[in-house]
Amino acid sequence: MCGILAVLGCADTSLAKRSRIIELSRRLQHRGPDWSGLHCFEDCYLAHQRLAIVDPTSGDQPLYNEDKSIVVTVNGEIYNHEELRAKLKSHQFRTGSDCEVIAHLYEEYGEDFVDMLDGMFSFVLLDTRDKSFIAARDAIGITPLYVGWGLDGSVWFASEMKALSDDCERFVSFLPGHIYSSKKGGLRRWYNPPWFSECTPSAPYDALALREAFEKAVVKRLMTDVPFGVLLSGGLDSSLVAAVALRHLAKAKVARQWGSQLHSFCIGLKGSPDLKAAREVADYLGTFHHEFHFTVQEGIDALAEVIYHIETYDVTTIRASTPMFLMSRKIKSLGVKMVLSGEGSDEIFGGYLYFHKAPNKEEFHSETCRKIKALHLYDCLRANKSTSAWGVEARVPFLDKQFIDIAMDIDPEWKMIRRDLGRIEKWVLRNAFDDDQNPYLPKHILYRQKEQFSDGVGYGWIDGLKHHANEHVSDAMLMNASFVYPENTPTTKEAYYYRSIFERFFPKNAARSTVPGGPSVACSTAKAVEWDAAWSKNPDPSGRAALGVHDAAYQEAPEKTLATENSSSVDGHLQKLQDAMVEATATATAL
Repeated sequence: MCGILAVLGCADTSLAKRSRIIELSRRLQHRGPDWSGLHCFEDCYLAHQRLAIVDPTSGDQPLYNEDKSIVVTVNGEIYNHEELRAKLKSHQFRTGSDCEVIAHLYEEYGEDFVDMLDGMFSFVLLDTRDKSFIAARDAIGITPLYVGWGLDGSVWFASEMKALSDDCERFVSFLPGHIYSSKKGGLRRWYNPPWFSECTPSAPYDALALREAFEKAVVKRLMTDVPFGVLLSGGLDSSLVAAVALRHLAKAKVARQWGSQLHSFCIGLKGSPDLKAAREVADYLGTFHHEFHFTVQEGIDALAEVIYHIETYDVTTIRASTPMFLMSRKIKSLGVKMVLSGEGSDEIFGGYLYFHKAPNKEEFHSETCRKIKALHLYDCLRANKSTSAWGVEARVPFLDKQFIDIAMDIDPEWKMIRRDLGRIEKWVLRNAFDDDQNPYLPKHILYRQKEQFSDGVGYGWIDGLKHHANEHVSDAMLMNASFVYPENTPTTKEAYYYRSIFERFFPKNAARSTVPGGPSVACSTAKAVEWDAAWSKNPDPSGRAALGVHDAAYQEAPEKTLATENSSSVDGHLQKLQDAMVEATATATAL
């Protein structure tokens, strides 16, 4: 992952402004510690902090076309860049960077090239010929991007909120699958898959097609010129990523440079479920396994730093980000700059335990669609920012565009949890890799019950967080929370504690509005809480809140909460973001 910052039309070409852009860009240096770049054209500035993964020696950014009239700053990876280069034979490339194709594609196809990109990305492109610009974010929002507006009429884009929050009057999270065009006057969606409408699909389940699509997704993410590894919790998703990567590693280009020994990484409290399961999978696959331990106190001590980096006060995200943040620091110390991770599977296949209560296949499918649409606010944000805090890039094969298309086209009747038919959560995925002749994983790992990352690192972690919050937030503070925090009012002491830390770093109303709210149980959307009346009395995002489903479910409400919810649902939050961006860009014109 890299860090990008672009400021366009600020009506200031002074040396002081250039120095300010450099200063703000350095707030993203943790994302890209390998090189810093800046391009200035009149009152437009494109800055870049590089994490060198592909072509480390010549791929510094910003990147250009042949005559440097097109300038682009990119965060991400374009996995099909070699295929795209083949279509651009009349163009001269300056570097071996996978991202350079963006400048040339714009030259060749104009603004309508974004759907040709296969990868994770956010970028800003400046056409100096007419001072127009575009910005775009990948289909799901794997890479972060924010857009802001200054009082001087400038438009800002940044990988993280901290780079623009001080200088922008208003800013929002840039919507995934969208492109912002100064020339065409605003924002439009470039990613329009069939599942986005939430209409129930009817395609039959094809286990082999699903398996092949996932294998291709993993293989294309082996594109790297630096050492890499896999995050291995021992659960189904990370184990499948590791198993598939290992099968194809020997034939990959990276093996010729760094060898075919796959490194795997896991973190947890001593004796946690993840550590035991990960060790078992690593032994079975033969990976070079690295097991890291942390204590509850070490996690608590890191909370402020974690919240600063991940830029959210969402309880689930903070719980899971903290061990991932600590693990990423250890991984970077070993010289590893890229890891494969298993995010996205639970959203696509309905893997969270609350899906057991889905009343019918239509509701099941709609909920998976809602979850995927909100990934950029939760798991994608966590996986990206908690690793990027230490200059490590996380790649997520389950969120491959082609794989999602196949997986979301399956008749959701096949995804429904049917214990009478022996189908547990994510059965369609488990079954696709259940190969007796050439097994990917042991059966008991392949059919292990879902554990959310914040649970799997050790149940004592969440219990310790709640205890710590109870010591720092009084009953009176929680009772008056709606007066102190009228928007997205925290309803538990833990949520109040995180919110107070967040507000210290990001005090503007625009910052707090980037975080969604609403009731949730076991990571559900607000809509799915309606599936079971008992859940409204137990609003905790831990998997153990799925009463009657999780093997170690809570026996009673885990924590005192306010009687009412004063938060918007994820759907409502996404609509507010959409409205905010449309409103703010409605009158946008070329600079």
